[in-house]
Amino acid sequence: MARIDRWDPEDPALWQGGGRAVASRNLWISVPNLLCGFAVWLYWSIVIVKLQQLHEGDPALFDFRGPDGAPLGAEAYRALLYTLPAVGGLAGATLRIPNSFMIAIAGGRNVIALTSLLLLLPALGTGIALRDPGTGFTTLVVLAALSGIGGGAFASSMSNISFFFPKRVQGTALGVNAGLGNLGVSVMQVLLPWIVTVGAFGALGGDPHLLLGRAADGTVTRSEVWIQNAGLVWVPVLAFLAVLAWLKMDNLPQHRVGSTPRAVGAMLWLELLGLLATGAGVALLLLDWGGTPPLLKLFVILSTTVLLTLALMRHGTASATRASLQTQFAIFRNKHNWAMTWLYIMTFGSFIGYSAAFPKLIQDVFGYLRVDADGNALAQAVKAPDAPDPLAYAWLGPLVGSLIRPVGGWLSDKLGGARVTHWDTIAMIGLAIGAGLCVAAARGSPEPGRYFVPFLACFLLLFVTTGIGNGSTFRMIPIIFPPAQAGPVLGWTSAIAAYGAYLIPNVFGDALKAGTPEVALYGFAGYYLTCLLVNWWFYARKNAEVPC
Repeated sequence: MARIDRWDPEDPALWQGGGRAVASRNLWISVPNLLCGFAVWLYWSIVIVKLQQLHEGDPALFDFRGPDGAPLGAEAYRALLYTLPAVGGLAGATLRIPNSFMIAIAGGRNVIALTSLLLLLPALGTGIALRDPGTGFTTLVVLAALSGIGGGAFASSMSNISFFFPKRVQGTALGVNAGLGNLGVSVMQVLLPWIVTVGAFGALGGDPHLLLGRAADGTVTRSEVWIQNAGLVWVPVLAFLAVLAWLKMDNLPQHRVGSTPRAVGAMLWLELLGLLATGAGVALLLLDWGGTPPLLKLFVILSTTVLLTLALMRHGTASATRASLQTQFAIFRNKHNWAMTWLYIMTFGSFIGYSAAFPKLIQDVFGYLRVDADGNALAQAVKAPDAPDPLAYAWLGPLVGSLIRPVGGWLSDKLGGARVTHWDTIAMIGLAIGAGLCVAAARGSPEPGRYFVPFLACFLLLFVTTGIGNGSTFRMIPIIFPPAQAGPVLGWTSAIAAYGAYLIPNVFGDALKAGTPEVALYGFAGYYLTCLLVNWWFYARKNAEVPC
């Protein structure tokens, strides 16, 4: 790979004289690396569904218990499993913070290749751990935290691509990278339900688990499941993509990364600092907070983790790295950084959070009867005879949200990001309320399946709006900020928004324990209303401060 000595995509001569080809090559290698990062980060949404099915068929399989060692009740066990995608979400969001500033310190090629290499740790570790039905919950929590490396990759990947393309096409380029990268969620949700039914990895895959179920006529069904394949299937793919990125991607000259060993060391050190802060956040998440309101607990954990990450980066890095970070930290003095962070939480935070919670939400809302034919509450929820298979539908949401994201960027290039964000937010408010009404009706019905189709329609459209909003808000950032700040802002906003993968499963888990999961959706609609006002005030109204 020839060294690039000068890079300015806004220079027409450079762009037409080979710059476009360089940018395209880096984009199309970035996409599959990011896709696999998303897949590893979010595969817990499928793993927990299979864990629950295995446990309900045979309580001796993956029998997670309370702190006192006593067996958990059915509802408590189902709520506990939300912890794994929540931990992955917390880790991925936290690791996006150092990844936001990593490209300027370590270079795009180095960061992308090493990130895919690091993802071998959770992929291989999960595969080995899930071979053993006696694996403890703590082990899975650690592996869920490591899978957050894939979530963190988004910030560095988007920051990197923003440097390669001129402003006039950045909405489309960033939409392609993010949209096809986000597609990793759907690819994973389609692939894993199939791959876990096949003994594809020989001795490494180990023995299958016996999945016991019950057919419609009441007979017991038996099938073999290699749940460990959910991690193992990514190992050869990640190894190949890491080599491809190392050989075919580029570091840009304006980043001044220095020698390769120094750049690699700086990148790994920042990743380690992020993991240390993640460990603190996960420890707080797993503590018993007594009667503390759930939302207060979540806010304290999130704030503590973010502040600890920034403190470790500011005071725990070498002088050269610290100097680069201090320059980039100037974004925190710009109010538009905070306004765009608030908006991007609405779009990407919703997309990634719903992706993590969607399969389990289908299973918990439409898979159980909570009232009898007369509408009287049952003492304990029982399985609904017409329950939909969550894995048959869960992949559809992330798919439509991912595929529509480049369209959101393209529309914003044509119509303006703020205008697209405005109307998209209005749609999100209505759809969240509609989905909540469907959940409430299903929860109080002896035939919850009657409300599944309208619920699915609302939720799929909600995914569409998150995808369009992802593209439109990311298009706004390069217009609002100068190039030196746009990359770090893209990374920072994506980092904080990624906490949606932590917050939303937790919120649904708490709402489920309270018996009112629809309240979570009504709360999200209220938050979207505040985003509508922020976008209108700063960017969409006539004579706005920064029309974009």
